[in-house]
Amino acid sequence: MYEAAVLTVSDRSFRGRRPDGAGPVVASLLEAAGYRVIETALVPDEQPDIEAALIRLAARAALVVTTGGTGFSPRDVTPEATLAVCQRLTPGIPEAMRAASLTVTPRAMLSRAAAGIRDGALIVNLPGSPKAARENLEAVLPTLEHGLKMLLGGPADCAPEK
Repeated sequence: MYEAAVLTVSDRSFRGRRPDGAGPVVASLLEAAGYRVIETALVPDEQPDIEAALIRLAARAALVVTTGGTGFSPRDVTPEATLAVCQRLTPGIPEAMRAASLTVTPRAMLSRAAAGIRDGALIVNLPGSPKAARENLEAVLPTLEHGLKMLLGGPADCAPEK
């Protein structure tokens, strides 16, 4: 299977004021789906720190999943960092996550999550709450393998699965 990395973006967790709740949930879901999680990292809500971590992790893993920093707070800049380091965007992934989340809460429309491709890696933003991170990742996780296969040079079999 593919290698993955998880990046938690949180000032409070970075400073040790709150345990990272979502990062371990995301790593566990990825491992259960067959991904090998090669690294988990934690950075503050600082765009240069997020960008540097994304660049470093994307050089090592096929899938980089972030959690946190996708809301309306002035310090929530994970989508901006993601857009800054990606060469191509994959808007369908966050659109699918928001659509699935809207069946749970109308607040899903407030998510600013982004996703994109940097070289041979797919970067996907998730919300910071463990519950929302789980719900969003579960909405797209079954399809990510097909995208990674195409990204990494596999056959582009576009026939729907039955």
